[in-house]
Amino acid sequence: MTRLFKLSATATLFAALIGGVGSSAAAPTAAPGWVLRGSYSPTIDPANFVGTVDNRYFPLKPGTAFHYEGVRGSTPQTDDMVVTAQTKRVLGVRCTVVRDTVSEHAKPIERTFDWYAQDRQGNVWYMGEEALELQNGRFVRASDSWQGGVDGAKPGIIMRGNPRPGQVYRQEFYRPGGALDQARVLGLGARVQVPYGTFTGALATIEWSPLEPQLEKKYYKAGIGEIAEAVVQGGHERFQLVSITR
Repeated sequence: MTRLFKLSATATLFAALIGGVGSSAAAPTAAPGWVLRGSYSPTIDPANFVGTVDNRYFPLKPGTAFHYEGVRGSTPQTDDMVVTAQTKRVLGVRCTVVRDTVSEHAKPIERTFDWYAQDRQGNVWYMGEEALELQNGRFVRASDSWQGGVDGAKPGIIMRGNPRPGQVYRQEFYRPGGALDQARVLGLGARVQVPYGTFTGALATIEWSPLEPQLEKKYYKAGIGEIAEAVVQGGHERFQLVSITR
């Protein structure tokens, strides 16, 4: 997920909260010590999944639209994440389909259909994605598209049911497409101010992607979902929640 960021008093506060913003953010970063290594074989039992995604930090109610603004490199972007009423079966599990559209200058440049499902323990699983990129004026399927159970791709967890500091988990696993993201829970007491509001007690995580490679901090508020994110090593990218439409 990617999002835009406008430099303002709010942006200054957000930058201070995330840390690592500046020239050092563009420096390459080695894999952090907490990264999981070795084999990965998650067990996906359709009977252990429920029909709705209502994790307090990652609720996906159909019809909800999240609007983010930010910057990637030096280019302003917007990101619109819409929870659709569509579903897709992956590994026998019915998944909620989320449409994510990244735009520059009010024109879409990337579109992704993400598939999420929640187990009975409250964990939200990332079951795959159909990623589309703009080429010669048309959207075409990107090489990092993947689906759990196809060509060795395996689902990962996008949000723990009961997140605790220090937890580490794989978010996706598809070597051919470079989808090998992992995350670590940093804490549950962050204060974050974005255009949508000022929040305390936010969940903070950090993600590692060997494809870029980069470290990215994300913030989630219970009852809302993701409210902000920023690459703190390995690139310049920041996004914040501007509005929610239900």
